[in-house]
Amino acid sequence: MLIQQKKGNINSLKLNNQSIDLLKLEWYETSKRILHKRSEAGKEITLKFLKENQELTEGDIIYQDSESIIVIDVLPCAAIIIHPKTMQEMASVCYEIGNKHLPLFLQEDELLVPFEAPLFRLLLSAGYDVKEGKRKLISPLRSTVTPHGHNGQSLFSKILKLTTSPDE
Repeated sequence: MLIQQKKGNINSLKLNNQSIDLLKLEWYETSKRILHKRSEAGKEITLKFLKENQELTEGDIIYQDSESIIVIDVLPCAAIIIHPKTMQEMASVCYEIGNKHLPLFLQEDELLVPFEAPLFRLLLSAGYDVKEGKRKLISPLRSTVTPHGHNGQSLFSKILKLTTSPDE
């Protein structure tokens, strides 16, 4: 089964006695443009997203018919769980993590990073309130500057458009 776009999210859908089939993904698979997986019910699924920024998240519907719905289920993974005590500590810990180019997730009152022993030891030795646990990494923090464009435009094409005049 070829999937090229998501259909919505299970949280905003009224079910009509359809069965729910889960497609389990690791957190790092949610942003892949091409992926081959098997759903819990055994259906072969090929995700092939041609547009940029087609990230999947918990509860996204990728297939729906009158009998079944295939929904994304992000698997929990080992994570560093950080509880900053102040805004200064929040800024500092985000800087440390960003400086290592690691993904950072904000969920409820927790900062989450996929578990990495050297980072865990660094944060612990710096005095941050950190612990190891299992979490679903589903709410990534995004910077305002991304390497990929929105609405089909890359960052390069946006810059080019701003720096060239219409007569050129």
